[in-house]
Amino acid sequence: MPARSSMRPDPTNDLTSREREILRLVVKSFIHTAGPVGSRYLSKQSSLGLSAASIRNTMSDLEEQGYLDHPYTSAGRIPTALGYRVFVDQLMESSQLTEMEKQRLVRELERMMGDTDQLVRESSRLLGQLSSLIGVVVSPRLSEGVLERLEAVPLSSSRLMVVISVRGGLVRTLIVEVESTVRRDDLDRVLSLINERLAGLTLEEIRRTYADRIGDLRDDETGIIRLILNEPDRLFSEHPQAKRLALSSAQHLLEQPEFQEPEAVREIVQFLEDEAGVIAVLESRLDRTLIQSGEAVVSIGRERGGTVDYPADRYSIVTSEYRRGDTSGTVAVIGPMRMDYARVVALVEGMAACLDNPSTSD
Repeated sequence: MPARSSMRPDPTNDLTSREREILRLVVKSFIHTAGPVGSRYLSKQSSLGLSAASIRNTMSDLEEQGYLDHPYTSAGRIPTALGYRVFVDQLMESSQLTEMEKQRLVRELERMMGDTDQLVRESSRLLGQLSSLIGVVVSPRLSEGVLERLEAVPLSSSRLMVVISVRGGLVRTLIVEVESTVRRDDLDRVLSLINERLAGLTLEEIRRTYADRIGDLRDDETGIIRLILNEPDRLFSEHPQAKRLALSSAQHLLEQPEFQEPEAVREIVQFLEDEAGVIAVLESRLDRTLIQSGEAVVSIGRERGGTVDYPADRYSIVTSEYRRGDTSGTVAVIGPMRMDYARVVALVEGMAACLDNPSTSD
């Protein structure tokens, strides 16, 4: 099944079978050659059985309807954003990862499943390498996760390492100072009370209701309760500068013909340096009722929206959600509109499946 978009028009109802086939061939040819596609080329390379003149007339009709464009003085045509949209939704053949590629993803990622930060970085690197575009992975929002347990490990007489484990394998660790030496049995007792009252709640729920839930325990000698009461935001909220975004190297992307001009390079590099802007674009709300679980979403040009700094006219984004327990993150590939959509969709969906870690609440 073709990947769905956030906008689901079906303009192909107005296209003839000949127009649909020629549009499909133009898009496929342009994706692989990066050059305008001419009628004579299609006449020789395809099995349409049509003369160059007949193909040229059909291409002219497609141009008038907004599916193709006629760059410069070239005799060939290139797809428009609408042409790509119709290709992805209606004309694109599905693609699958090879067994070797699937095994590589599993092999390289399974040893990192316990380290979310490392997992996100390696996943983006693999996506970029396999797609020759920009691989992007956004880690889940920790504050939306459900607390599994809170632990504390004494590091010295006055320092503790607090470990917050969230269902699905997400972990936050903080080093905190305590006023006096903490006995292990006192620490275990207080942690048991805290987990009894807070485990099973999201970190956001804990941040909003912590005082009512553990306020009566404020006289403990370990300092853990005081820490929670005095610094709930530090423990249970997303830090404004939290590094949720991992990007692959731009090396492969810069080898694409679209990036021969310095301005194009500056534009994409400037956008990718804005971490908050990239996340805002990737997490912009789409109509999720139209998307099946695990299905990639292809956003072409300005369909996704986002910040004004996003150079939408030149790019497409393919995204899919993955779940870690009760939270969700995003897998994406960013590249020029002229990308091998079938291949990228297979990569994004395959990566999301590898990262998926269902809730263990059952």
